[in-house]
Amino acid sequence: MGLVQAVVGSVSGMLGDQWKDFYTVPDGLPATAALFAAVPRGTNAGRGSNTQGSSNIITNGSKIVVPEGYGLLLFQDGAITGFAAEPGGYEWRSDHLDSKSIFAGDGLMAPLIKQSWERFKFGGQPGSQQAAFFVSLKELPDNRFGTQSEIYWDDGFLGTQVGAVTRGSYTMKIVDPILFVKNFVPATYLQTGQVFDFTDIDNAAASQLFNEVVGSLAPAFSLYTNDPSKGNRITKLQQDSVGFAKSLSDAVEHAYQWKSDRGLAIVKTAIVSIEYDANTKELLKTVQRADALAGARGNANLQASVAAGMQSAGENGGAAGIMGLGMASGMMGGIGSLQQPVAPATPVAEDPVAKLKKAKEMLDLELITQADYDALKAKALGL
Repeated sequence: MGLVQAVVGSVSGMLGDQWKDFYTVPDGLPATAALFAAVPRGTNAGRGSNTQGSSNIITNGSKIVVPEGYGLLLFQDGAITGFAAEPGGYEWRSDHLDSKSIFAGDGLMAPLIKQSWERFKFGGQPGSQQAAFFVSLKELPDNRFGTQSEIYWDDGFLGTQVGAVTRGSYTMKIVDPILFVKNFVPATYLQTGQVFDFTDIDNAAASQLFNEVVGSLAPAFSLYTNDPSKGNRITKLQQDSVGFAKSLSDAVEHAYQWKSDRGLAIVKTAIVSIEYDANTKELLKTVQRADALAGARGNANLQASVAAGMQSAGENGGAAGIMGLGMASGMMGGIGSLQQPVAPATPVAEDPVAKLKKAKEMLDLELITQADYDALKAKALGL
């Protein structure tokens, strides 16, 4: 009985696999899908009868349509045998016995008799596995990150360690599909009907990436704020999606080798919120105050503050209050001198009569000679 079933299975399966197939993307695919199998379209609008082919065999002459933004990976018995990165229609051609078809010009002997005998050995099914997978070459969005407690980094602009709780998202790109599949994708996703999605909470591989990104946030913030070529401030992080993405990608690559080992790269980031710790908030207030009091704006602020202080002193303490304010200003060296340079005082011309009188007194006291006096007199009188 088992022999009859094997013969029937091998013949019917072999005949079903003679039809050419039409492969394309599956229905209902999420926008964040990274890797998925191409599916055959045996029927279309009620037409077509190619419904009995084996799920793991692609017949010679079958057409595979690659949409924009995707690459095509071909597999033979678990090994990658080809890759196409350009969109368009491709025709499957293989020298493997199971792929041969009388409709593809492969003759009659090999497709019918040899296939039937080989499948009989495996109980009526093909002894091979062929597959086509689409891999996304686009930016894959909605990859989220977040910290439950503060992370700390050394900030070059503030000149000290700062900390914050942060959350946001990033876009990721598969830059080397072959490396990505070989080194990172679990075997369970290399099957028909499975979709590898980085945003899937049940995807253990994606969860690992999330943990690695969170672990790289602190060095990424440090790289960004300490970049001497850009002079970036901590307050620019939320506006510079590409700049911070590069810092984050560099930090991830340094720690976990995403690009070199897995063929992955972070492209853009969107930081939704940064909640600084108490010490950092106070430090930022000080820096903002210093910025506000710099230059012409600082002079205007100081002058307004002095005027307000004098008005308040006058209202509350009269002339004594104003005098006290003036004394305080003198003790501090003058408020205005903190922000603007003081022009050197112009020397006052001395009265020549007073000068000669002082010289005569010095002559009478024998402090200077008659010659000295005559010289001073000539100079004072302009002779």
